Amino acid sequence: MSKKKPEDLRSHRWYGVNDLRSFGHRSRTAQMGYDRSDYAGKPVIAIINTWSDINTCHTHFKQRVEEVKRGVWQAGGFPLEMPAMSLAEPMQKPTTMLYRNFLAMETEELLRSYPADGAVLMGGCDKTTPALIMGAISMNLPAIYMPAGPMLSGHWRDTTLGSGSDTWKYWAELRAGNITERDWQEIEDGIARSPGTCMTMGTAATMMSLAESLGFSLPGAASIPAPDSNHAKMATLTGKRSVEMVWEDLKPRDFLRKESFDNAIVTLMAMGGSTNALIHLVAMAGRAGIKLPLDRFNEFSAKTPLLANVRPSGDKYLMEDFYYAGGLRALLNELRDLLDLSCGTVNGKTLGENLEGARIYNPDVIRTRSNPLKESGGLVVLRGTLAPGGAVIKAAAASPKLLKHIGKAVVFDDYNDMAARIDRDDLEVDADSVLVLRNAGPLGGPGMPEWGMLPVPKKLLKQGVRDMVRLSDARMSGTSYGACVLHVAPESFVGGPLALVRDGDLIELDVEKRVLNLNISPEEMHKRKSAWKPAARKYERGYGAIFSQHVKQADEGCDFDFLEGTAPVAEPEIH
Repeated sequence: MSKKKPEDLRSHRWYGVNDLRSFGHRSRTAQMGYDRSDYAGKPVIAIINTWSDINTCHTHFKQRVEEVKRGVWQAGGFPLEMPAMSLAEPMQKPTTMLYRNFLAMETEELLRSYPADGAVLMGGCDKTTPALIMGAISMNLPAIYMPAGPMLSGHWRDTTLGSGSDTWKYWAELRAGNITERDWQEIEDGIARSPGTCMTMGTAATMMSLAESLGFSLPGAASIPAPDSNHAKMATLTGKRSVEMVWEDLKPRDFLRKESFDNAIVTLMAMGGSTNALIHLVAMAGRAGIKLPLDRFNEFSAKTPLLANVRPSGDKYLMEDFYYAGGLRALLNELRDLLDLSCGTVNGKTLGENLEGARIYNPDVIRTRSNPLKESGGLVVLRGTLAPGGAVIKAAAASPKLLKHIGKAVVFDDYNDMAARIDRDDLEVDADSVLVLRNAGPLGGPGMPEWGMLPVPKKLLKQGVRDMVRLSDARMSGTSYGACVLHVAPESFVGGPLALVRDGDLIELDVEKRVLNLNISPEEMHKRKSAWKPAARKYERGYGAIFSQHVKQADEGCDFDFLEGTAPVAEPEIH
């Protein structure tokens, strides 16, 4: 039943009042060719579209936005497309993470400053999903998320290619001299075959799935490949549902609970999803006024099996296969005992109700509880003298023999230092060394770029080495793999212990014990800390200066300190 009448709509303040300002709003709307009957007394749906010519993952959004509009019109609403900053993961430098909070702010302020009654959030490429949802949670209007969907599987000759994962794999083989430049060119031409996000279980696929498990999208929406006709149908259904949500007054903070984020963590672990999700979930929860400490991830890591056999944590399949095997609903249905099925969702039903009837159609792609890829521990949070604020490793995608390791540090002060020296024949490194990259965190990067999958030195590649322990305060692509320890907090740029590591120091990693230690004495640690001097700020003006002054550390979600929480913000006066 509707909780609102037409005069209760937020847009009524713009369109429905008999005064000078409303005259201007209506006359300018007529200027666009709309009659009063098109919008009078109807929910105005702001469609926040992150399409752009430079965002390869969202090239189909020009068409999908028309399908969303179709659904809005059919349900009796008035759709208004509002383009927002498009965070194109492969293209934007130094990193899209620098601009996630920018898009979150833009989303919130677009919805606040215009006559929006509800919103459809169109995203998918890595940081667009958390940014849109963060902004929508803060604004707290009825909002529904429409995922971009993964691209089709890649192909090279008779080999199936996965975006990102096979880029790193074959780049290593090229550097080792095992494939030719012609092979490399053919791989380049076959790895990305359609619109959509990375089709491995990278950050995009992870965050689209987590958005669904949080209740932000229609059930089953996250798994549909972008070119599939069902994706267009889903877009229209999303538009329809957005109108109904306005009449029902169903807002994000009405269905988001602490347990909703627990459900998302279970989903993350069972999918072997991206390490980036830890940062984004902490930030999204913070917008809802929910504290999500990193230790919560370890609690669920210990009891959640890895069920999605999707690369890079899996060994074979891609997201297109995951969809045909039953998709996210099938995976979650296998985990019902670990989920809070009473959590609400955007379609007005509980998560449990939305999972009814879901089935696994290929038990090699989506494993059953009796046959998991890994019993537990897909992602693990580490702590110790090197990471008092925490660090993370995707254990499911690392060489098992490296999950307990002590090695000598080979330290790179920044990315340029690493790029200049990593392939030199005189680099003092062996297979047991620990590669250390610093000044790659939120402030040091800046923006915490995806540099954490440091390349294996060329001379080791030629010896057959394909994985080694690597650690940094950077992130890495969700499509990456290997024994990479990431998000070391506090970061080196602010004087965290990572800043104090020297060549030859022994570093201890023990994933089972959740330990990451720099094995030097407390006295030596104190001595080095006393001698450490901070570097100059990266930015003196503009958005970069705002970022530098207000971004929080990785373990706190990298949100701006003034954007967290649920403090009310006044509605704009209309004069």
